[in-house]
Amino acid sequence: MSVSPGYHTLIVGAGFSGIGAAITLDKARLPDYVLIEAADGVGGTWHWNTYPGIAVDIPSFSYQFSFEQSCNWSRTYAPGHELKAYAEHCVDKYGIRPRIRFTTKVLTAEFDDRNCLWRVQTDHGDELTARFLVNASGVLTVPKLPDIDGVDSFAGVRMHTARWDHDQDLTGKRVAVIGTGASAVQVIPEIAPIVKHLTVFQRTPIWCFPKFDVPLPKPVRWAMRVPGGRALQRLASQAFVEATFPVPAHYFTVFPLAKRMQSIGRAYLRQQVRDPLVREQLTPRYAVGCKRPGFHNGYLATFNRDNVRLVTQPIDKITPAGVATTDGVHHEVDVLVLATGFQVMDTDSVPTFAVTGSNGRSLSRFWDEHRLQAYEGVSLPGFPNFFSVFGPYGYVGSSYFALIEAQTHHIVRCLKHARRVGATRVEVTDAANARYFAEMMRRRHRQVFWQDSCRLANSYYFDKNGDVPLRPTTTIEAYWRSRRFPLSDYRFTA
Repeated sequence: MSVSPGYHTLIVGAGFSGIGAAITLDKARLPDYVLIEAADGVGGTWHWNTYPGIAVDIPSFSYQFSFEQSCNWSRTYAPGHELKAYAEHCVDKYGIRPRIRFTTKVLTAEFDDRNCLWRVQTDHGDELTARFLVNASGVLTVPKLPDIDGVDSFAGVRMHTARWDHDQDLTGKRVAVIGTGASAVQVIPEIAPIVKHLTVFQRTPIWCFPKFDVPLPKPVRWAMRVPGGRALQRLASQAFVEATFPVPAHYFTVFPLAKRMQSIGRAYLRQQVRDPLVREQLTPRYAVGCKRPGFHNGYLATFNRDNVRLVTQPIDKITPAGVATTDGVHHEVDVLVLATGFQVMDTDSVPTFAVTGSNGRSLSRFWDEHRLQAYEGVSLPGFPNFFSVFGPYGYVGSSYFALIEAQTHHIVRCLKHARRVGATRVEVTDAANARYFAEMMRRRHRQVFWQDSCRLANSYYFDKNGDVPLRPTTTIEAYWRSRRFPLSDYRFTA
């Protein structure tokens, strides 16, 4: 006798991906779901990351749901606490909070072929069952520790930017920051004025551009409430976002905007950094777009300060008292800040739990053997009733909210069709998945990532196979395809 699942849908993660999936399910009249969240609050990235200076790096008008546009952003680029508040607002307005299980971590998920359901194990020792499983755990989730000898031996205060310890007062301390990625670009200018000395260890310089980050006065916020005002602002914002990454990155050989951006980046460096040697050290040797650029109005100028030192010599090891570089210099510090990002393209960390599909197939092993791939960035053959919001070749690099709305629409199209035909098993076909992956490979030659200089970027966009599993299209195309992909690319069986 078959077993009935405890839920129709189980969503892993209550960040914006999970929130968006839940809202879309409710709108589709599929309300029998539960969200499992490891943290004690919603917001995902914006719950965990609270380091000084944290803010969104695309305009606030784009970094929000299209159906829930806020008029309360204080700046063109919202600070982190406002994004956290926006997440809280969404779960309350749409009645999602009662269906979230907080402080519960999903450990494993295994598909039960006999009963066509997922068995999900949590760190509370219980098992949850659901017909369908949605991975909304995101990719900016698992902090990445640097692969440096002695990183655990440091005797002072050590913290990762993704787990900032606000009990630590950095005033008057000797602080070291390892990394110069997106988080470091924001935190370094914030802490430099209060510390005694700041040493920044840079492996690869980042392209940094000025940021039109200004307060939004009441008249501007009032204009958002005027009919058409929000739509106009969002349209302008979306066009700006598209022009600063998806178009120059994915259509590099067609529209060489990245070359123009490179000239702008170099001019900004000359304007901001006085010391020609430091300026040279901060100049990237790779094309704009090979790795995630930074947008900040104070990062580069911070290196003009007398108490800030940029170190580009490779790190040899970390000692109990500081950081030793390969030139024999030992940099003594009181606080070690790891701005070393996340395990983004690691098959053991995406998703954040072990997934076993039909007939015992391991998801991480499948990706190790066949490379990262997923049909439209959502589904994989051999993993029925399993969908990802942020799967390989789904994200184009614009607003995460554009991704969330496109992918959740794709997922719900499948679930609604399953309801119509009475299907308990939904699985993308091998042929459809192979066709999509071949298309992604065929179209990627236009991307900036395949320029020779990108080999110097040390970019997390590249996985261990040398692939960049970003969708080589515009946001508009991804959005359109989520509404037009053939349902016949899936098998729906009772």
